[in-house]
Amino acid sequence: MPTLRSHAEPPTWFKSSYSGGNTTECLECARVGQATFVRDSKRPEGPVLTVRDEPWRVFVGAATLSGFHEAD
Repeated sequence: MPTLRSHAEPPTWFKSSYSGGNTTECLECARVGQATFVRDSKRPEGPVLTVRDEPWRVFVGAATLSGFHEAD
């Protein structure tokens, strides 16, 4: 599984389109090979979670179906 340190080039990080530009509570993700890196946007030099493709797809699918993406 890729790790942030083993990746040759810096990953391209992105935020969800549902993240407001002024929010202070946001995660950033980066696709690398067959994994997704996840980090706290307020602490970009902090720890990075690495999730393989299949668990990531399951997570995103469950979040989408549960309505997490909808504003309260």
